[in-house]
Amino acid sequence: MNNSARSALALLTFALVTAPAAAQTLTGTLKKIKETGTITVAHRESSIPFSYLDDKQQPIGYAMDLCMKIVDAVKAELKMPALKVRLQPVTSSNRIPLMQNGTIDLECGSTTNSVERQKQVAFGPTYFVINVTAAVKKSSGIHALADLNGKTISTTSGTTSVPLIKKYEKTKNVAVKEIYGKDHAESFLLVADDRAAAFVMDDILLAGQIANSRDPSAYRIIPESLRQEPYSMMLRKDDPQFKALVDRTIGGVMKSGEIERIYAKWFTSPIPPKGINLNFPMTPAIKEAFASPNDKGV
Repeated sequence: MNNSARSALALLTFALVTAPAAAQTLTGTLKKIKETGTITVAHRESSIPFSYLDDKQQPIGYAMDLCMKIVDAVKAELKMPALKVRLQPVTSSNRIPLMQNGTIDLECGSTTNSVERQKQVAFGPTYFVINVTAAVKKSSGIHALADLNGKTISTTSGTTSVPLIKKYEKTKNVAVKEIYGKDHAESFLLVADDRAAAFVMDDILLAGQIANSRDPSAYRIIPESLRQEPYSMMLRKDDPQFKALVDRTIGGVMKSGEIERIYAKWFTSPIPPKGINLNFPMTPAIKEAFASPNDKGV
């Protein structure tokens, strides 16, 4: 084979490898979207400020803004500007089953990317990093996780907080009684109504619930951490074509610096519906996730 033939073959190979999904045989989620003319985006109802309902009962939030970037990329990739977007509410308990059975195509919320969950689903690049801890009333006298011994605590069904608090109980010889809310709003209400002494959850979600409570000054977040965890959008497992689009899109938002504007909109500015500012600037861990986009689980 002469040099010109080799060059032509190399160019052809490169073109095939880098061709957009629309020029390839579609598989997985992109094939489903193309055939149905619809992408189903899952959202949460009270994961402030990631994915929650505004005063018009419409899902908004940081995760929703990022997921809409993916929807736009799908429209462009498939050349379907009129693609229908179906919004599907999910809970901590049903989000993984609904992803696995094909009901939803993309989950946009406050979902931890864990090694255990990666056996069932896939994730896009990390878009937030949290610490699992607890919110308590200042009047409770609780200042540390060890002070929860003998107390009733609330947490949300289907979250990583459940096994973490159970592990803490075993290793620290702490005994607590757990009651579960169906979502974060219900779990927080158990503390507000004095049915639980603490709500064990991710620090930013606790901050969101406190900021939107009747009396934010009545609560504190314990500074200890049960574990640091990465959040990301959830995708179907073994779907490399759609995952490549998600990684390319969100990685581009991070590398371009656009992520800083989106972050500021939801974490250091007044947010709907009450115009409350969470005042949650980027931590070093979050900055690192943006600088080096990755889907590593915890």
